[in-house]
This record gives sequence, structure tokens and C-alpha cells, in this order.
Amino acid sequence: MPTALIRRPSPRLAEGLVTHIERTPVDIDLASTQWQQYVDALRRTGWSTVEVPPIEECPDSVFIEDTMVVYGDLAVIARAGANERRAEAAAAEETVAAQGYEIRHITDPGTLDGGDVLKIGSTIYVGQGGRTNAAGIEQLREAFAPLGADVRTVSVEKVLHLKSAVTALPDGTVIGYEPLVDDPSAFDSFRPVPEEAGAHVVLLGEDRLLMAASAPRSAELFAELGYTPVVVDISEFEKLEGCVTCLSVRLRR
Repeated sequence: MPTALIRRPSPRLAEGLVTHIERTPVDIDLASTQWQQYVDALRRTGWSTVEVPPIEECPDSVFIEDTMVVYGDLAVIARAGANERRAEAAAAEETVAAQGYEIRHITDPGTLDGGDVLKIGSTIYVGQGGRTNAAGIEQLREAFAPLGADVRTVSVEKVLHLKSAVTALPDGTVIGYEPLVDDPSAFDSFRPVPEEAGAHVVLLGEDRLLMAASAPRSAELFAELGYTPVVVDISEFEKLEGCVTCLSVRLRR
């Protein structure tokens, strides 16, 4: 059974960092409900979940994906590009180590957020932008290259993280909302989607795609391509530049 690491929203969620969009009020109670529905969707589709201890003093801590990058049996613990988020990593490291993963770390002067890393088979695209720098990418390359990974740097300027702009379908096609993708030609195969949130999918297995309710036309497109959208409402997290990928770390071995 595949496993996902998750972390409950902080009561200070509404104070989370916002960089590329205007701040709007966040309904904390609704966010908690939506988070539970997200977790329920994972479990309903055959995933087990392991909860990382909450860290209430960190508003963005629900976005657990940013704390690490996992490839094979190795978990590289990130060093957040935002100083305010660096405390989020310790408990996440302890949790993934308890799952039997070897641990490495991104160290100073490197910075890296997990949301900047898109894995497609042995190809790993890493976005260099506001949160992840060249030193962090080089350290990730040094960690994963011996495992057979091809780590490629791509530019991220229009959005917070690489996976704010693109993710990938099960066949390896990168999908993105073209106005927010710096360079579609950076990817081996690219398909545009009609909505920003349509660029964000989590591969659940059996051609199922976890995605946001805010992208109904993209869901129709994926259904036409033979995939099964599993739709969740994450509106309160989208107000903080979050998406379906940010809310879990998927462990696949």
C-alpha cells in the first residue's frame, strides 16, 4: 500500500506566506474540513497516511511536500528558501526516517523547497527561482545521480514553485497553464490545460488523478484522455498558493 505523509493545518494558517497573488481572508474552520476531505480521498483510493506532528507556530506547515524530496530509498531533507519555514523540517525528517528511508540534507548555502521538484521516472526537473537556488539543486543532483536520476534545472519566475506551474500525467506528459509556465520547451513533452489549478495533479495509481475542484474544464480534458479525476475542494489552501501536491509527501517504493 502506498503511503502519504500529511500534517494538520496550523491555527495560524491565515498568516501563511503569499508571494505571487494578493492576500485574501482564509477560513480556518473550512480549511480544516477541506484538509480532512483531502486525507479521506487519499485513503479512499488505497493510500495509507502517516501524520507528521503539527507545528502550530509555522503557518505554512500544512504544505508538507516542501520539507523533503524522496527518490528510491533516499529522502533529502530540504532547507527552505524562506527562513520562516525552516523549523518545519525536523519533525518531517523524523517521520520519514521512521518509515525506513536513508536521510541526506540540503545545507547552507543551498536552499530547496520540495514543491520545486517534479519527478517523472528517472528524470527530475527542479525549479530555480525564489525558493530554490543553484547550490540547492547541485546538492540534490549529487544525492540522486548515483541512484540513476537525471536532475535538470528549469527556470521559475512566474509562480512560487515549479509545481505551482506544472505537474505530470501518468504517461510522463508535463501539464501546465501556459501563461504561468516560464518555458514549456524545457520539458520533453508538454500539454497545456485550460485552468491554472488544472496544472496540479497527484498520481494516485490506476490512472486516477487527485485534483482541485477549481479546474472543472481540466477535469473534463483528463477524463477525455482516459483518466479518472478524483476531485477535492482546496479553496482555502489555494488562497495561500497551495495546491493538491503541496499537502502530502507521497512515498512510493
